[in-house]
Amino acid sequence: MAIEKVREYFKRIGIEERIKEFSESSATVELAAKAAGVIPARICKTISFLDPEGGCVLVQTAGDTKINNGKFKRQFGFKAKMLTADQVLEFTGHAVGGVCAFAIENEKVRIYADVSMQRFDTVFPACGSSNSAIELTCQELFQYSKAQGWIDVCKIPEEE
Repeated sequence: MAIEKVREYFKRIGIEERIKEFSESSATVELAAKAAGVIPARICKTISFLDPEGGCVLVQTAGDTKINNGKFKRQFGFKAKMLTADQVLEFTGHAVGGVCAFAIENEKVRIYADVSMQRFDTVFPACGSSNSAIELTCQELFQYSKAQGWIDVCKIPEEE
């Protein structure tokens, strides 16, 4: 099970006890915010995109954002095309609803963090299941997800 892989990953870092498992679903931004008791924007959603060279790009972003296609194309050099649920599982080992950028062993997966999260002291990414999360600072998220960089590919609602 993916949450066990993530738990083992965080155990090596010494923070596995910070994982929260909820009795209710946290599979969407709204459900996760309710379960964690925070505003939806503080949920870190991980969106997966197909890399035309045979890989996958994961973008970790604030829960209230949307991908800006123009920014995405300028950043990566290709059009944003989301993966299917089967492709997400194949590349990340996590099912949709619990996708996170932790314990990813596939070298064809590139991980990034969007600057939209830097508005908050802490954010809540999933931990590999549809009823889990962990509270991390943005620096911890960047470090523990092994992100390759901070990028700006999203639009925040007040920017629209």
